[in-house]
Amino acid sequence: MTTYPPDSETVVTQSLSSDELINQLTEDRNAINYVEVIQTVIASLQQDESAMVSQTEEGYVWKFKYGSVEVFVQLTGLKDEDTFTAWAAVLKLPAKDEARLMRQLLEMNWSGTFEACFGIFNDQVVVLSTRILTELSASEISRIITVVATIADQNDEVLQSEFAAT
Repeated sequence: MTTYPPDSETVVTQSLSSDELINQLTEDRNAINYVEVIQTVIASLQQDESAMVSQTEEGYVWKFKYGSVEVFVQLTGLKDEDTFTAWAAVLKLPAKDEARLMRQLLEMNWSGTFEACFGIFNDQVVVLSTRILTELSASEISRIITVVATIADQNDEVLQSEFAAT
């Protein structure tokens, strides 16, 4: 059992210059294997061994089934300026009463989507979240994928029943 504070014998002091400290912090941040973290999160959420991945020069795209939605996760690369995006379609457009639909989606964006939001992509209403990789942590990756999947699954059938064009 470890007691705090540790014995003076177990304390190791290390004096680092500011450049060494910055390098160490950068190495620690870069130690995150984004691909492995994403695959682990998806493995914990997927249903029926549904996960698929595609790797190209532009990065990675995963697809998996969560409840009644298909969730996509994209990693455009491994540099700080690259992006991590998760999205899931919830309703095909055009829809009935689109003005009321858009108002409802904007209201939901304000009050119930956490780090995600509703948007339009390829003539579909989607739930999405995107972020650059700078200082992205494993817990943020997990939270973003989980939030997008959960919000999409909770809202797709409701939105389809109310607004789907017949």
